[in-house]
Amino acid sequence: MWYKPIGMAIKRGNTKKRNNRKKTSKRHNGLQLIGLWIARVTVAFFIFSIFWVVLLIFMNPPITYLQLKRGFERKSTGKEWKIDKKWVDYENISDNLKRAAIAGEDAHFLTHHGFDTQAIREAFLKNKAGKKLRGGSTISQQVAKNVFLWPERSWLRKGLESYFTVLIEVFWSKKRILEVYLNVIEMGQGVYGAEAASKYYFYKSAISLSKKQAALIIAILPSPNKWDARRPSAYVNRRANSIVRYLNYYKIPD
Repeated sequence: MWYKPIGMAIKRGNTKKRNNRKKTSKRHNGLQLIGLWIARVTVAFFIFSIFWVVLLIFMNPPITYLQLKRGFERKSTGKEWKIDKKWVDYENISDNLKRAAIAGEDAHFLTHHGFDTQAIREAFLKNKAGKKLRGGSTISQQVAKNVFLWPERSWLRKGLESYFTVLIEVFWSKKRILEVYLNVIEMGQGVYGAEAASKYYFYKSAISLSKKQAALIIAILPSPNKWDARRPSAYVNRRANSIVRYLNYYKIPD
């Protein structure tokens, strides 16, 4: 009869609608589940990162990604494994080196909140003009990169660097930031931190560095694997002399 095909068509239409609703519901549930896991992972990351930063107020970083990377790079080129480092407390680092680090690397260290907008602007303009880029990273940013992240450049790493910079500026004192910086930064081939660098270059402890010796160590930091504080190039020597000249203008955290 004529009404049977019509009824069957209506039934098929209703079934199709129910199936579409089920598919839509499944998709919606799937998106909700993905969103829930993203939220959980994000919250877990924030909790873990804050815990990590707070923990390092009381505990010294045992090793960094860069130190391990450099060690493996040395082995791959046939050189000996070398991670020369020794932690020394803030009080056992020469004030000359503390001032030299601020004078040479981050003139506004004590007054900024992690980011030196003036230095960033100058670095951007130099890069735009095609000049050699020195960079606008503060000591705080360098600590964030060295302690918590990896050295390769990418937008992801830069974003995380900014995030960890904010965290350490919130939770750490300037004194702690400078202490960590002077203990983990790369200062030569397989040499990390003030104590190891002082003994490697000048055969003395970090607390005994003269103004010129401290300035020479800081002067090589742009390329510590290329330059040598014992045999400074003309450029390094000029940079060190400039740091010495302005050394006493800079205060250090108490």
